[in-house]
Amino acid sequence: MQLNRRTTMLGLSASALAACAGDRGGGLTAAGGAQADAVVTFVGFETGFADLVDTDAPARLLSVGYQWSEGPAWDAARQRLYFTDVPQNRAFLWSEADGISIFLDPSGVAPAQAGGMREPGANGLLMGKSGELLICNHGKRGVEARDMATGQRRTLVSEYNGKRFNSPNDLIEASDGTIFFTDPPYGLEGLNASPMKEQDANGVYRLGSDGALSRLVDDMTFPNGIVLSPDESSLYVSQSDPEAPLIRRFDTPAQGESPIGGGEIWFDAKPFMHEVGGLPDGMAVATSGHVFLGGPGGVLVIDPQARCMGRIGTGRATANCAFGEDGRTLFITAADRLVAVRTKVAGVGRF
Repeated sequence: MQLNRRTTMLGLSASALAACAGDRGGGLTAAGGAQADAVVTFVGFETGFADLVDTDAPARLLSVGYQWSEGPAWDAARQRLYFTDVPQNRAFLWSEADGISIFLDPSGVAPAQAGGMREPGANGLLMGKSGELLICNHGKRGVEARDMATGQRRTLVSEYNGKRFNSPNDLIEASDGTIFFTDPPYGLEGLNASPMKEQDANGVYRLGSDGALSRLVDDMTFPNGIVLSPDESSLYVSQSDPEAPLIRRFDTPAQGESPIGGGEIWFDAKPFMHEVGGLPDGMAVATSGHVFLGGPGGVLVIDPQARCMGRIGTGRATANCAFGEDGRTLFITAADRLVAVRTKVAGVGRF
């Protein structure tokens, strides 16, 4: 049942406006590109939604002009956000002081090396506990780590059982350095029908801090976003399948344990699909255990008991979200734009 609804006009800070108006963002626009009626809506489905999201604080439109913005990752050391535009094969950075600029071009592989790729750019990003930026690189069909001092990138893993991955999509790192990541075929022309597809499943993988690789899940159609619960006991994986748009929850396996498979359907997104489109995609987790799911019409806020508390509506299919700044700013990559809203719960991470 809808309990409340609030609409807020998107506003631009002076620094973001100046950065977007210039050429540093590769032709991105702010004042001219953002529609005058651009809004963010806060729609509560359950009592308590307003205790999670600050519905009175104005949303911020930080930048527009992307084909499909994705993969937000907060860098606490440098107080800036990285995110990708997967089809454009670029990554960007945003900071309150300097606005938007291009960070990686190309973010994946050069066009000359992108034969057979539907989307050769980078997708999910994450600041690793080592201080390196972890990158799901469609074009390289692997997971990379970028040294932030030198800019050099090294491949952590690119194949399983001697066969290349499809196109790693999203990742999360546990406190012990274990990396969990998803590998749907979205980067390949033809997706599952691509002649370049080598894996027999669209899997979920674990890369241990000791370098050991295992496939944990092999029965999800399109595994996409992936996060850990605050205590790391549960692993959540979204499935961007229009026939089965959902989140599955698994007990997180320790290093050396056998594949987990199974899991439970923790959240079914079908009742919350939206006319503007979108499927379960990237996620962020609050210290309270609430899951913020990018997807149908914006970001769905789901409590630890899998109740959908409400929607942060962006008016468009929405790929992903990440906490940043003081831990109570939620950055949202929503199709052609980057948006920020304030929350009353803090995100899991370093801020």
